[in-house]
Amino acid sequence: MVAIDALGLGEQYRTRRREVLLSTAGAAVAELSIVPPLYVSRTLAGQRKAAPLPVGQRAAALSAAAGIFIDGVVAGLDFEGYVGLASRISGLPIAVTRAGARGVADAVGGAFDAVRPARPMGATLDWRDERTRRGGAVWARRGEVFAVHAAGNGPGVHGLWPQALALGYRVAVRPSRREPLTAHRLVHALRQGGFRPEDAVYLPTDHAGADEIIRSADLAMVYGGQRVVDKYAADPTVIVNGPGRSKILITADQDWREHVDLVVDSIANLGGMACVNTTAVLYEGDPAPLARAIAQRLAAITPLPTDDERAILPTQPVGDARALAEYLAAKAAGSAPVLGAEQVVADLGDGYAALRPAVHLLAAPDPDRLNVELPFPCAWVAPWSRDSAIEPLRHSLVLTALTDDERLIDGLLAEKTIANVYFGPHPTWYAAPAIPHDGFLADALMRNKGFVHR
Repeated sequence: MVAIDALGLGEQYRTRRREVLLSTAGAAVAELSIVPPLYVSRTLAGQRKAAPLPVGQRAAALSAAAGIFIDGVVAGLDFEGYVGLASRISGLPIAVTRAGARGVADAVGGAFDAVRPARPMGATLDWRDERTRRGGAVWARRGEVFAVHAAGNGPGVHGLWPQALALGYRVAVRPSRREPLTAHRLVHALRQGGFRPEDAVYLPTDHAGADEIIRSADLAMVYGGQRVVDKYAADPTVIVNGPGRSKILITADQDWREHVDLVVDSIANLGGMACVNTTAVLYEGDPAPLARAIAQRLAAITPLPTDDERAILPTQPVGDARALAEYLAAKAAGSAPVLGAEQVVADLGDGYAALRPAVHLLAAPDPDRLNVELPFPCAWVAPWSRDSAIEPLRHSLVLTALTDDERLIDGLLAEKTIANVYFGPHPTWYAAPAIPHDGFLADALMRNKGFVHR
């Protein structure tokens, strides 16, 4: 089995307490070290004592790490070996895992470019800048140590936190047991690229250790469901990435037939596991023909093993897949199943199953069901009217609006629970360095300080 060791302030740390990780087919494939809370607190205390590397060294190290992540043999695995193992553990199709991992490398290499759009034009990163001589603003860190409780639904989540390294933070990552390999490979690559052990640490740990990471850090970012959102809602030091509940709205001035490909792509791309995958589709008119057209396209996706390059659908152990289908059936009670919960589990043999897409038609835009998000291609289709307006569209990470109504766009931008608005035919998963995910990470990590010097 592959050993996934902790990476603290010294060399790799193989703990006495270790956890065996299984593939979605139930095979033991890796062993993950679990560090105790005391190790966590001592590690972050050591990070706090270290000053940031100079800006130029940080930029060079990020660029070097991006290349090592793709081309190097890291912790005994080349890139394809890492991709294959990460896919088997997470259940994310191998081609999707590979693309996500390449996206991580691109994001690491472009971390400085990604933080620039967040910096106010009037602020400088260095007080020595000539613009501060007569008085101005310096963009300064709000703290020194940044902790990350990573998600396990794909490699892509690890493309964001390297921006904190670009800004001079020291970063502590607690990986998800659902996919601990990407963070492990990335922290190794960062160290090989020129960062010190104090700059980036990798701390697999239990719940007690996870709480200690947040207590010991200045700022933290966590991923999770609604319970995680509720737990940290009142803590200003914690950035919460909760459910995406992304949606597509099609108004009556549009021919929905022209957009079926876009809708299906938004639902099923990335294995349907990402927070930016479409959870709900709303149409100003009769949504039934649209729901049938979406379902027809999604039903054509063939369930395949995770390591098949043609695979689109995620996999899970059969028992977990059946539990998800049962949960969906309970939530969908009273709706019209176009692709119902009973057909979701596609048993592939060897103890695991692919998760077929599900589509349910609602008689009304019920927010409670429109916001039910599951880790496979699963969508709710509902009617929308001007009377219901913004209410059923709230709590969306991304909302793609297929409309000619610019006043509606104004209203969507004004709604504080909608993070990103895509006006026109853009899939909800679309990303670019200048587009914030849920606000720019630097919005939370940095502040403007007034400064003048002689």
